[in-house]
Amino acid sequence: MPGSRSGCQQLGRYESLRTEASLANLAGRDSAALAYARAGQSHEAVADCLASTTTPWLPLYGLGAAVLAGLGAWSFGRARARRESDLAT
Repeated sequence: MPGSRSGCQQLGRYESLRTEASLANLAGRDSAALAYARAGQSHEAVADCLASTTTPWLPLYGLGAAVLAGLGAWSFGRARARRESDLAT
Protein backbone atom coordinates (compact mmCIF):
# COMPACT_ATOMS: atom_id res chain seq x y z
CA MET A 1 0.00 0.00 0.00
CA PRO A 2 2.74 2.47 -0.88
CA GLY A 3 1.64 6.06 -1.09
CA SER A 4 -1.64 5.58 0.75
CA ARG A 5 -0.39 7.25 3.92
CA SER A 6 0.79 10.39 2.11
CA GLY A 7 -2.42 10.50 0.10
CA CYS A 8 -4.44 10.32 3.30
CA GLN A 9 -2.42 13.14 4.87
CA GLN A 10 -3.11 15.30 1.84
CA LEU A 11 -6.80 14.50 2.15
CA GLY A 12 -6.61 15.57 5.80
CA ARG A 13 -5.07 18.90 4.82
CA TYR A 14 -7.77 19.41 2.21
CA GLU A 15 -10.55 18.68 4.72
CA SER A 16 -8.92 21.08 7.18
CA LEU A 17 -8.96 23.88 4.63
CA ARG A 18 -12.49 23.02 3.54
CA THR A 19 -13.67 23.17 7.16
CA GLU A 20 -12.00 26.53 7.62
CA ALA A 21 -13.72 27.88 4.53
CA SER A 22 -17.13 26.57 5.56
CA LEU A 23 -16.90 27.83 9.14
CA ALA A 24 -15.20 31.15 8.45
CA ASN A 25 -18.45 33.10 8.71
CA LEU A 26 -19.68 31.22 11.77
CA ALA A 27 -16.49 31.28 13.83
CA GLY A 28 -15.89 34.98 13.45
CA ARG A 29 -12.86 35.86 15.50
CA ASP A 30 -12.80 32.73 17.67
CA SER A 31 -9.67 31.13 16.26
CA ALA A 32 -9.58 28.39 18.92
CA ALA A 33 -12.97 27.03 17.85
CA LEU A 34 -11.95 27.15 14.21
CA ALA A 35 -8.66 25.35 14.94
CA TYR A 36 -10.50 22.69 16.94
CA ALA A 37 -12.99 22.10 14.12
CA ARG A 38 -10.22 21.98 11.52
CA ALA A 39 -8.21 19.46 13.55
CA GLY A 40 -11.27 17.29 14.14
CA GLN A 41 -12.25 17.18 10.48
CA SER A 42 -8.67 16.55 9.39
CA HIS A 43 -8.25 13.68 11.85
CA GLU A 44 -11.55 12.12 10.81
CA ALA A 45 -10.69 12.34 7.11
CA VAL A 46 -7.26 10.77 7.61
CA ALA A 47 -8.68 7.98 9.79
CA ASP A 48 -11.39 7.16 7.24
CA CYS A 49 -8.87 7.19 4.41
CA LEU A 50 -6.44 4.88 6.19
CA ALA A 51 -9.24 2.53 7.19
CA SER A 52 -10.51 2.29 3.63
CA THR A 53 -7.03 1.55 2.23
CA THR A 54 -6.07 -1.08 4.81
CA THR A 55 -9.37 -2.95 5.21
CA PRO A 56 -9.17 -4.82 1.86
CA TRP A 57 -5.84 -6.32 2.95
CA LEU A 58 -7.13 -7.81 6.23
CA PRO A 59 -8.21 -11.17 4.72
CA LEU A 60 -4.73 -11.58 3.28
CA TYR A 61 -3.14 -11.00 6.68
CA GLY A 62 -5.59 -13.46 8.24
CA LEU A 63 -4.75 -16.07 5.62
CA GLY A 64 -1.03 -15.59 6.25
CA ALA A 65 -1.51 -16.01 10.00
CA ALA A 66 -3.61 -19.15 9.44
CA VAL A 67 -0.97 -20.66 7.15
CA LEU A 68 1.79 -19.95 9.67
CA ALA A 69 -0.25 -21.43 12.51
CA GLY A 70 -1.07 -24.51 10.42
CA LEU A 71 2.57 -25.04 9.46
CA GLY A 72 3.61 -24.67 13.09
CA ALA A 73 1.03 -27.20 14.26
CA TRP A 74 1.96 -29.60 11.46
CA SER A 75 5.70 -29.42 12.22
CA PHE A 76 5.05 -29.82 15.94
CA GLY A 77 2.91 -32.90 15.24
CA ARG A 78 5.57 -34.38 12.95
CA ALA A 79 8.29 -33.84 15.57
CA ARG A 80 6.11 -35.43 18.25
CA ALA A 81 5.32 -38.43 16.05
CA ARG A 82 9.00 -38.86 15.26
CA ARG A 83 9.91 -38.78 18.96
CA GLU A 84 7.22 -41.34 19.78
CA SER A 85 8.37 -43.66 17.00
CA ASP A 86 11.99 -43.38 18.20
CA LEU A 87 10.93 -44.27 21.73
CA ALA A 88 8.91 -47.26 20.51
CA THR A 89 11.88 -48.80 18.70
